[in-house]
Amino acid sequence: MKPEDVDTWNRALLRFREQKDEFYKTGDDSPLPHGDRATFDGLKYFEPDPGLLFEAKLQRYQSTDSVIMTTSKGTRQLFNKVGYFEFTAGGQPSRVQAYQSAEREDPHLFIPFRDATSGKESYGAARYIDLEVQHDDQYLLDFNYAYNPYCAYSDDFVCPLPPHENWLSVPIRAGEMKFH
Repeated sequence: MKPEDVDTWNRALLRFREQKDEFYKTGDDSPLPHGDRATFDGLKYFEPDPGLLFEAKLQRYQSTDSVIMTTSKGTRQLFNKVGYFEFTAGGQPSRVQAYQSAEREDPHLFIPFRDATSGKESYGAARYIDLEVQHDDQYLLDFNYAYNPYCAYSDDFVCPLPPHENWLSVPIRAGEMKFH
């Protein structure tokens, strides 16, 4: 990325984070328990890292397999595995699978993952990336937008856990960090 593009990207990311923090503090649908909102100062984030933004083509599967993901409450949710993205992080070639809900219409790809920071610097169960479906299968896979599922903030929520194929051995120090 050119320096001016990095500046524009960084400003957009920081603005997104500010808006998200405001929603968590004041939004009617915030996942934070009401008692925690008064003292909420914002989520913790890794420093923005343009090195964890990848232009990637979705490698679609010829046929879509159904995958059952266990949730944080031990229930199951059904997803379709539509393809995968390949990228290099920390000098290591990596791959994440992309899914779509098989239970409802969804115009997004869902990428649940764990990495070497999980349980230490980031939420232990998973982080997620959502991507709006692109008809040309060209995407910006930006781990700086990786977020914690709502179950990281309250046991009232049910969150799918990433299949082992989306457990990355490299640290992804981008996006949201551990809440507590």
